Amino acid sequence: MTDSEWRAFVSAGTRTGKAAVTRADGSPHVTPIWFVLDGDDLVFNTAVTSVKGRALARDPRLSVCVDDQMPPFSFALLTCEASLGEDPADLRRWATVIGGRYMGADRAEEYGARNGVPGEYLVRARITKVIAERDIAD
Repeated sequence: MTDSEWRAFVSAGTRTGKAAVTRADGSPHVTPIWFVLDGDDLVFNTAVTSVKGRALARDPRLSVCVDDQMPPFSFALLTCEASLGEDPADLRRWATVIGGRYMGADRAEEYGARNGVPGEYLVRARITKVIAERDIAD
């Protein structure tokens, strides 16, 4: 996929990302995330005490896979380096944007209030590499 194609693909509808981080013992951890793109950053939030929050505080590298589970199947694999923020206004703003994507505009504020709170990280994952393929079963 071209740059504009993979960006449109990962931003379509309510596709979740599957974020992979490395635990302190070196073992892998994968978890679904709600996210949005902001330029060259993938933006999401996570609890400071979650496995991915602790892992990213220790090692900012992560990979995120976004896929289409319907034939002919497509995917985008994003390699990223995260920075973590805890500014309350930024957390609330982005949690609201993300909530709007996944729950609809009518519930965006509700999810922003629920997820944009102290104890959460705002994760800005700078995308450093993309592998994206369309229609792999054709």
